[in-house]
Amino acid sequence: MERLQAAIDKARTQRDRGDAPQSPALEVAEPLQALETAWLALPEIRLSRWLLHRRRIVALQSGPTSAPYDILRTRVAQQAQANDWHRIAVVSPHSNTGKSTTAANLAFGLARKQGIRSIVIDADLRRSGLGTLLGQKGQTPMSDVLEGVVPFSEIARRYGSNLIFGLGFGVARNPSEILQSARAQGVLKEIEATYAPDIMIFDMPPLSASDDNLGFLTQVDAALIVVEAGKTSMKQIDVAESQVSDLTNVMGIVLNKCRYMSGAYGYEENYY
Repeated sequence: MERLQAAIDKARTQRDRGDAPQSPALEVAEPLQALETAWLALPEIRLSRWLLHRRRIVALQSGPTSAPYDILRTRVAQQAQANDWHRIAVVSPHSNTGKSTTAANLAFGLARKQGIRSIVIDADLRRSGLGTLLGQKGQTPMSDVLEGVVPFSEIARRYGSNLIFGLGFGVARNPSEILQSARAQGVLKEIEATYAPDIMIFDMPPLSASDDNLGFLTQVDAALIVVEAGKTSMKQIDVAESQVSDLTNVMGIVLNKCRYMSGAYGYEENYY
């Protein structure tokens, strides 16, 4: 994306100076074609809609059940664009809040917005639950990718033309050290250079589980905090917000597992 923008800026500069542009259409087309080629080279993810429905992945298409996630994805996209945010972590104060479910639904919601390319990476190296949630199987842990042992393209799966899942399987021996390493940051920059995503979503481990988030959250632009209705206390929310705000921007707090009876999202339905 940076190469594409650089080509456009160069053509504008030549135009403003009155110089004859050196094939600006070709300068723009070449990086764009390389980007399209990189995306289409990735294998498509195979999904069971029946399984996803059972696991409350409901944002593959618009409708009554996807409405809360559609609102979330629009707010996320608006904030990202307004603040020039690209890396967004999804965290939680504790386990079982539905953090990975929220990350997956957010991703599928963004995939239905034209003009936004998204990459979702399972950065919970202690559990690797996102792939299981989506009904996928594999042998390669995400730690091998972040350490540069395995290329990202080997574990990446494409959904449609504008969403990529980076799914790892297995548990890393030293997840905190890997997430905080310079090598992991180099790998992420390589992914961004190759696929030019508008938004990268990182499904992180719970804040209370370890120090995995402490080093990594300084490398993202903002974080969403997912809390569980009726289970997460106000004290836990306050502590989580304080922890995250010390490291990055707090994009917002998502109240999950909450049922509405009043049609709060425009439909007379109950919501998870």
